[in-house]
Amino acid sequence: MTHFTPHRSAARASLPHRPTLRRLSALVALAAGLLGAGSGQAVELGSYVSLTGVAKINVLQASNQCATCQRFPFEGKQKDWADELVPGTSYGTATTYFALLNPFLEARYDLGRGFKVSGLLSQRWRNTEGSNLKGLSEDIAGSKYFAKNVAISHEDYGSLRIGVMPTRGWSVADYPYATNIGNSYAWADNGAGYGVNTNAVRYTTRQFDVFNGDLVLEATYDKGNDQFKVNKPRFWEFYGQFHRDALVIDAMYQDGRNGSPQAFTKGLFTGLTPDPVDDAKLGSSGQSMLLVMARYQLTSRLEATAGYRRNRWSGAYGVCTQFVDGNCRYNNMFNVNWGGTDANGVPDPGYVATSNDVMAGLRFQEGPYAVYGALTYLGKAKTSNPSQRGQDNTALIAGLGASYDFNRAWQVHAEIGGVSYGQSPQSSGCGNRVRDPGSCTLGPMSLGANAYGGVDSRISKTGNWFGAGVDFKF
Repeated sequence: MTHFTPHRSAARASLPHRPTLRRLSALVALAAGLLGAGSGQAVELGSYVSLTGVAKINVLQASNQCATCQRFPFEGKQKDWADELVPGTSYGTATTYFALLNPFLEARYDLGRGFKVSGLLSQRWRNTEGSNLKGLSEDIAGSKYFAKNVAISHEDYGSLRIGVMPTRGWSVADYPYATNIGNSYAWADNGAGYGVNTNAVRYTTRQFDVFNGDLVLEATYDKGNDQFKVNKPRFWEFYGQFHRDALVIDAMYQDGRNGSPQAFTKGLFTGLTPDPVDDAKLGSSGQSMLLVMARYQLTSRLEATAGYRRNRWSGAYGVCTQFVDGNCRYNNMFNVNWGGTDANGVPDPGYVATSNDVMAGLRFQEGPYAVYGALTYLGKAKTSNPSQRGQDNTALIAGLGASYDFNRAWQVHAEIGGVSYGQSPQSSGCGNRVRDPGSCTLGPMSLGANAYGGVDSRISKTGNWFGAGVDFKF
């Protein structure tokens, strides 16, 4: 193992020649024994109800891991006391495990004359500790449901859906785009968007014939947590898909006001904090995201993918909202100049920031076999914040993978990849809690944490990994 020393650049630990495979082998053997048990088709529960979903088990072995390096491990990236690392902590290659269960229960009924009604209920659970497969908890913190909605549709008038539902900004970016080229976490989970609408109305048009192709348009409005009366949440998402021959283009724009400030496009849109009692103590904030992605079938077996994302955050002041057991409970802040003041003398102000991210990938499919690769680049942010909150850092994330489909239900896959940050860890390190703009090398602004794949930008400039897993679709 290597030890983190805050007064020098951390040496990189390489992957061992013989990765730990015993647990992975046991998991794969268990799944292989069940290969004939599923067909990948929906489980029909009567004439009008079906159950579909996916279950995953993955194992990842990666270099430059340090789960205990951060002095306050449960604090988020936006708090300056979360910058602090523990000098001398061991880091190096480690193995982590990931399990996910995501079922969808759908009911539908044909009313006749072109009208149909439907209802959808879903949740996502994952293992609570990455170092083992203990238990399952909500995949998205605070989400009672991943989907809980009802819809009415007509073949000529489109559809209207009300309730809890995934946004297009996350769900479309995740599947089919990022999933098919192995970069879901790198691309779909980062940026200035939101992933789940909690109190929304969505209208989707019917399919139109445009320029010899098919066009579908959509608008979603979410009022979030309506118990906030001063800083009322408001979310709009506009989405369109154009499909012509071998080309598919998906474009979406999100504009959120008074949701939880974040750089985690998988997160919930609710309110500024989980507790409406904080409402009058806070200032308003907002963020927006423009996302354009395209897929093109170069041949019957080879598909190219590309994406561009524009992020904007208004920034959010750091405010102590409540005292719990003598400790201050803060709001959800963003891009704060800790210890500074704004033009009006208000302490710990947040600053506007914008950034650009891009990705590209290829997927080759031959029968049940597929190979794929992707590059994701998280760019620098433009901001007037005099403190360093990651705006000058970048991340280049690369991956190669292969998969095999035993049937419509079971798939095994394996991936290798690596991350390289634009900045090396500062020689002064993060061993002291100081408000020095150059004291820490934080992760890029559009990365929701300081680490990708467990590789922390405050400790190492690069890291690499190998992973494998089994997926079951039902």
